[in-house]
Amino acid sequence: MMLGSLLVKDYMVGDHLAFSPNTDLLKAVHLLLKRGLSGAPVVDENQRLVGFLSEKDCLKAALDASYFRRDEGTVEDFMSRDVTSISASASLIDAIELFLSKNYRSLPVVEGSRLIGQLSRHDILKGLEKVRREER
Repeated sequence: MMLGSLLVKDYMVGDHLAFSPNTDLLKAVHLLLKRGLSGAPVVDENQRLVGFLSEKDCLKAALDASYFRRDEGTVEDFMSRDVTSISASASLIDAIELFLSKNYRSLPVVEGSRLIGQLSRHDILKGLEKVRREER
């Protein structure tokens, strides 16, 4: 099996959670916890990637007094705007190298500037285990 021939699009999760910038922050935190996710991409009305909301961003928000008052603060107020994404057609090697060089747990997957999925370290390991089993 050649690792270089495996592509991000075959291992990403297409049915992923994404927030809009005006999503209420507490609602976003609730959804991340409910789905067991460490973060989720933020997209505009055209599905273009505009940010990423991580657990770390949510912790920063918790230090903000408005966090404990209802309906104050949106995803846009706390999301990271400097988002690293990966192309659906990138090789899994590129994705693994990105995960190793940065502290990300998941990466938004894009086609052009449009979000089409998400790839986590967990997704890659699960996929590689499946490939190994099928080769035996």
